[in-house]
Amino acid sequence: MDRPGCSLLYPAQRRQVESRPLTGTAILRIGGVRNPVPNELVDVGRIFLGILALVLGGCGSLPRNAVPPELTGQAVVAQMPDIRATAGQPSPAMERDLRASFAQERAGVFPISEDGSVLYAHLALSGGGASGAFGAGFLNGWTSTGSRPAFKIVTGVSTGALMAPFAFLGSAYDGALREFYTTTRTRDIFVLGSLLRQLLYGDALADTRPLRALIERHVDGDFMRKIGEAHLQGRRLYIGTADLDSRQFIVWNMGLIAISGRAESLELFHKIMLASASIPVAFPPVFFEVEVDGRRYDEMHVDGGVGARVFFNEGLYSSSIVRTRGGLGKGREDIYVIHNGQLVSVPDPVRRSLPSISMRVIDFSGRSAVVGDLFRIYGDATREQANFRWVTIPDDVSMESDEVFDPTSMTALYDIGYRLAVGRNAWAVMPPGRQQGYLH
Repeated sequence: MDRPGCSLLYPAQRRQVESRPLTGTAILRIGGVRNPVPNELVDVGRIFLGILALVLGGCGSLPRNAVPPELTGQAVVAQMPDIRATAGQPSPAMERDLRASFAQERAGVFPISEDGSVLYAHLALSGGGASGAFGAGFLNGWTSTGSRPAFKIVTGVSTGALMAPFAFLGSAYDGALREFYTTTRTRDIFVLGSLLRQLLYGDALADTRPLRALIERHVDGDFMRKIGEAHLQGRRLYIGTADLDSRQFIVWNMGLIAISGRAESLELFHKIMLASASIPVAFPPVFFEVEVDGRRYDEMHVDGGVGARVFFNEGLYSSSIVRTRGGLGKGREDIYVIHNGQLVSVPDPVRRSLPSISMRVIDFSGRSAVVGDLFRIYGDATREQANFRWVTIPDDVSMESDEVFDPTSMTALYDIGYRLAVGRNAWAVMPPGRQQGYLH
C-alpha cells in the first residue's frame, strides 16, 4: 500500500513513467543525457541515486530480519565462522589461514631468487562493469608473453569479482574470460520490469537472474573443486562485498569456502560473486543468512565497489608475514593492479539538471576513490618492501557506447588490453599523479 510520501508521483507522472519503453539505453538517456559505457558498473543506476531518497523516502519497505546493530560484530555464517573478515580490522582467522598457506606450497609453484627468497605475485582486479573486457584482454595478452606468473593471492570486486576466480585458476580459463567479455549483452546480465512498480515496492530497478544463471553455468562443482585444490596448494582467492547494514567492506576467503565440505558451499560461492557485482539501486541486494548465539538473521550486501574500487590487504593481516613466510624463510612480493577503467579527467560542461549533476558527481567521486585505493596499495607495498605495478585503460581510448554491455565495444577494449600487455611500457610503477615510470 502506498504511504503518503509516495504521493510525490502524481497520476499523470505515473502514466508517463509506465508508458516509457524500458531498455538499457533508455536508462542511459534519462534527462536527455547520453552516458558512455560506464567507467564503474555503478553507473547503470547512478542517475537515480540523487533523487530516490527524496521521492521515495516515505514509501514502504520489504520485510527482512536484519542483525540488531549491537550484534553486528558477532554475526557469522553458520558452520563457517572463519570464511570472512571485516576490512580495516585485524583478522586472526585470516592471519592463521595465510600463515598456513606457506606450509601448503608445492615446490616449483613459486620461483626462488638467488638469495633464497620465494617470489610471490599478487593480483588485484578492480570494478568497471563492461570495461572488465580490458582486464580480460590484458590477462590473455600477459599469458601470450609467457611471463604471467601463478598468483599467490588474487582479489576482486564488482566485475573484478567475476573475473577473479578465472584469473586465479590461470591461463586455462583465458578462453572463458575472452568469451564472457566479448560476447555478453545487456540482456545476459539483467532485465528491467515496471519502473514504477520497482520504485514504489521493490529494492532495485532491474532483475539480475540472467547474471545469476551465468555465474551458475560457469562456476559449477568441478570449478569450485579446482579453486579448493589451488587453496590447498597455498594460494588464496579473496572477493569483497559491501555490507549495507554494518557499513563495512567484507572480504570473503573463497578457497576456504571451496574446501569446507558444506552442502551449501557452492550456492554461497555463487551468492558472493553475485553480491560483489550487484550495483546498489540498479541491481537487487544479496542477502546472506548469518547467526549470533544460535539465532538466525540476514545481512544485506551489494557491489564491493561501494567499499573499495580495488583492494589488496585492507589491514586483515600483517603483510610482514609474507616477507618471513610465516617463519618458514624469506619472501618477496610483486603486487599487480589491473584497473578496468580510466582516470583521465576530460573537461565537459555539465547540464543544469538533476540527472546530469548526479551523474557527474558520482563519476567524479568514483575516480577519486580509485586514486585513493591505488595510493593505499602503493603505501602498503612501499612499507612491506614489495614491488608495485598497475595498469589502466589508456587516456586516449573512447569509452562511448549506446548499450551497457555491447559486444562490439567490449571486443575493442579486450583488444586494447591484449595489445598493451604484449607491448612495451605496460606497467606503471608509481601511483597516479606521481612521476611515472614504466616497466614491461
